[in-house]
Amino acid sequence: MPTYLTPALAWRRLREGNERFVSGESLHPNQDAARRSSLLESQNPFAVIFGCSDSRLAAEIIFDLGLGDAFVVRTAGQVIDDAVLGSLEYSISALHVPLIVILGHDSCGAVQATKSAVETGEMPAGFIRDLVERITPSVLTAKRNDQEDVNDMVVEHVKQTASRLADSSRVISDAIEEGRVAVIGLSYKLDEGRAALVSGIGQV
Repeated sequence: MPTYLTPALAWRRLREGNERFVSGESLHPNQDAARRSSLLESQNPFAVIFGCSDSRLAAEIIFDLGLGDAFVVRTAGQVIDDAVLGSLEYSISALHVPLIVILGHDSCGAVQATKSAVETGEMPAGFIRDLVERITPSVLTAKRNDQEDVNDMVVEHVKQTASRLADSSRVISDAIEEGRVAVIGLSYKLDEGRAALVSGIGQV
């Protein structure tokens, strides 16, 4: 049975979980054997979280969630590719998830590598180059706005990633237009554990 949460209620549930995590009062819900058994036949997550792969950014922990609560997609620097778009479209069309969360964080290594490449003109080797190329527009926009701090660049990248999702995917843009789905951008602070809202598309 799909979740019947609205995008706004889904965001509230995430926000409340993050507040518990920040204050050290996590409940660790939906993590027992009974929950595991109840999910054998189907899953009905209430949010899809597309975040950076950074080991300090474990989505279920920082939002105090359990099994079956969130559909999670992660790449370094939350970089979009076809597999990411396909995964997000699946969460919307097959799982009827009402909320897409773009999750960036301060001191992001992928954004820092891109900042260095832009400033030195030296591109990294291998497939890291692909990450840097995809993050470069965000870094250039931040620099044009006189934002030289890597954490400001992270916020810009979160905003651009959210916009790019809505622009690139007809499945996602149609769902936003119909009010079924919203996309929010969050920036996570490693020191305090708080995920702050930095952008929103749709009704939240």
